[in-house]
Amino acid sequence: MLNSGLTSFHAKKGINQTPLWGETLGNAGYDTHMVGKWHLSQPNLKRSFKATGPTSGGMFESGPEQYNRPAPGNTWTPWDTSLKGQWLETEQWEPQAKEEIRHSAAVWADYGVEYLQSRASQSEPFFLYVGFNSPHDPRQAPKEFVDRYPRNRIQIPPNYVPEHPFDQGDARVRDEKLAPFPRSREAVQVHRSEYYAHITYMDAQVGRILDTIERSPLADNTYVIFTADHGLAVGQHGLMGKQNVYDHSIRMPLMIAGPGIKPGSRNDNLVYQHSMFATTCDLAAVALPPSVEFPSLVPLLRGKRIAPHDAIFSYYSEFQRTVRTRQHKLIVYPKARQAQLFDLAKDPWETVNLIAKPEHAALKKDLLARLHRFQKDLDDDLPAVELPASA
Repeated sequence: MLNSGLTSFHAKKGINQTPLWGETLGNAGYDTHMVGKWHLSQPNLKRSFKATGPTSGGMFESGPEQYNRPAPGNTWTPWDTSLKGQWLETEQWEPQAKEEIRHSAAVWADYGVEYLQSRASQSEPFFLYVGFNSPHDPRQAPKEFVDRYPRNRIQIPPNYVPEHPFDQGDARVRDEKLAPFPRSREAVQVHRSEYYAHITYMDAQVGRILDTIERSPLADNTYVIFTADHGLAVGQHGLMGKQNVYDHSIRMPLMIAGPGIKPGSRNDNLVYQHSMFATTCDLAAVALPPSVEFPSLVPLLRGKRIAPHDAIFSYYSEFQRTVRTRQHKLIVYPKARQAQLFDLAKDPWETVNLIAKPEHAALKKDLLARLHRFQKDLDDDLPAVELPASA
């Protein structure tokens, strides 16, 4: 959706025939370049960018011992460079480089920095897309970064439970097998410590890219967008992965800096990351393909008080559908025959399920009607979901 501007169900069917983000900017005269994680097809990669550095798929495996941790006898550590995963043999990615092992985030940042340095003396506009695999598991980082987050000092999130109260769908999917069942507090602390270290190491590599921009003539005329495709549970609600629609997984970072944007300003409107296609075209005065279904966020960046969406839709496979407003969220689990209703203003950690409270009958009815409209308008694969009898 990010690269096509299409809604999810439309992207499944139409992405191969739709103008893509980098392709659109390239056709408008931009030099387009990509390095790092690419989780779409190779034909769409070639269509999107005029040139690429080294690229990878969605994730790196580090062997069976990265799973079911902590456990007796498991000696896997994030800083052991022999365990592969994020630790790459540079000759595989940089044929002319000396043989050494380096973290994927550092390798991708190297190529981003190199590209920016090559653009400093060029007048042609550019679009650089750097896709970090971090902080996707395996959550690896140098030991000095892990040492910043002693596991016994890691706070347990308020919505911690040893196990999710029901099978939300894919309850034993790969991500969930990273820690033993049920989740112990120790396991949550271990994984959150390594998660924070991985994020911090990636942040240092992002900083190298930003420093390169700041030290060059590009600084006054370059927009920087930092975002990610999803959040992560890492011990919240008894879960470890992303395969859920709680806020910890559907919310994501979205930061934009550049000319005309007030530094330090914040906006709490409901938006979709998929608006980046329209937003960058708007900023660059590039004609937006009519296929793009998400609006530009430039009015928000310019300080206008508008709300692009009064509610948002999210889903996971055939297992979960949700509608979220600024205050409330309804989640329906059609396979599990479960439903949840949260007041996010009073309960941001989503711990108190209000679905069976009779005083919320009108709210449930309204949110379910909104969810049905979303399903219809977006051409959802599932028929209109219904609340279970217990709700």
